[in-house]
Amino acid sequence: MFKLLFNRVLKRAGFGTSDTYSVFTRDFDDVVDAARLKEVLAPLSTDDATALDDAWKTFEMSLNSWRTTANLQALETTGFIRNATSDHERQDTVVSILIDHSGSMRGQSILLAAATAEIACDFLSRLGYRVEILGFTTLDWKGGKSRRLWRRQGSPRYPGRLCDLLHIVYRSADTRDAPALGYILKNMLRRDLLKENVDGEALEWAASRLYRRPEKRKILIVLSDGAPVDDSTLHENGPNFLIDHLRGVIARLEADDRILLAAIGINWDTDGLYKRSLRVTAPEDLAGAMIDMLRSVLISSRPR
Repeated sequence: MFKLLFNRVLKRAGFGTSDTYSVFTRDFDDVVDAARLKEVLAPLSTDDATALDDAWKTFEMSLNSWRTTANLQALETTGFIRNATSDHERQDTVVSILIDHSGSMRGQSILLAAATAEIACDFLSRLGYRVEILGFTTLDWKGGKSRRLWRRQGSPRYPGRLCDLLHIVYRSADTRDAPALGYILKNMLRRDLLKENVDGEALEWAASRLYRRPEKRKILIVLSDGAPVDDSTLHENGPNFLIDHLRGVIARLEADDRILLAAIGINWDTDGLYKRSLRVTAPEDLAGAMIDMLRSVLISSRPR
């Protein structure tokens, strides 16, 4: 029943269903607010708890110079956007930032992705834009409960996506309080959170949230360091199963004038996937690239 209802939502959003992409089960997928992550993840080991505390100290205390540079760029861009747009245009725009939580993001990449999300959220909120900050990963390695169910049912061939998705809401566009994300971002730095990445369905999820928004302008920016990978899924369906689906989702979104789609690749060339994209060769450059991207899309997506 859940799978049927989910497919109906996608059809209403304009996605339809694919003849080549399928999902073995959605029964174990989860969407959670970041504050509830401890309810769906195992308790932190001593080593992981120590690593999380160390990462949070770095986030709070060791990025001052980096933040100063990024905030100066944001301040300059703020003036430009205020002059180029009206209050009504800004209030009638929602921006969703979707962050890859794959295992390869562990370390400096996720640390600076979180800091970049904080800077972007502050920048956009102060200008009057609505902002969402989202993340995507899987609940477990090696297919989790989905794969175990598949085995109990006789391991049918070509089962489709074979893992348990975890989609995370760090900030909803409905949030009306202070713009700073603050402590909620600490959860993004958990080492045990970062697992595998099914990008196509994550984009569909983020887009479906935007489609339900009342704002006229809807912008989705993806931050990722590589192609979609889930070993359980790819082993049973072939190496191109997830990337082909991602290409199809991107093509549908880019053909839909209801959403402006863009991407920033971390040491990954996204030009072959997204028409509008930037690449940074090091995580330190993320904030600058994000401000540049926001300046571009906020101006180019204005109504004519």
